[in-house]
Amino acid sequence: MSSSTHRPGPPPRPEWTHLGLSCLGVFAAIGALAYATFDRSILVLAGSFGSSTVILFAFEGTHYAQPRGLIGGHFLSALVGVLALMLLGNSWWSLGLAVAGATAIMHATRCMHPPAGSNPVVIFLANAPWTFAFTPVLAGASLMVLVAILYFRLSGRRYPVYWW
Repeated sequence: MSSSTHRPGPPPRPEWTHLGLSCLGVFAAIGALAYATFDRSILVLAGSFGSSTVILFAFEGTHYAQPRGLIGGHFLSALVGVLALMLLGNSWWSLGLAVAGATAIMHATRCMHPPAGSNPVVIFLANAPWTFAFTPVLAGASLMVLVAILYFRLSGRRYPVYWW
């Protein structure tokens, strides 16, 4: 191997300010969702939202963090998940098809959000009803974006880069 071969290394360390603001944003969003769910009995919290907040607050300029990808990706993948469960039943192959279908529809609609790929898995494991696509998924993803808009305005960072 020649010495001129470039091997990528780990990403650069974030500035402490960015790290702190990102973690505070994750706390604000998950805190708001948890408060609504635990203290107000408004179901807006889903397991995939933990990784969504990391993308949203640490990589806010990426496509995956924009409202189109975050809200659209979560909602579409949840719809695919509940439809697959209802139409195909709960089996290993139908779950595989559901996640593959969710990936395909997120790609086709340009609403890609990687954490949303876990929505069909959660739906199958919980045997969730069709309403799961609306609450907690659509409502929670929308609330997460609302918290992000408010948070980024208060912290002087730009979000969203684009809407839809």
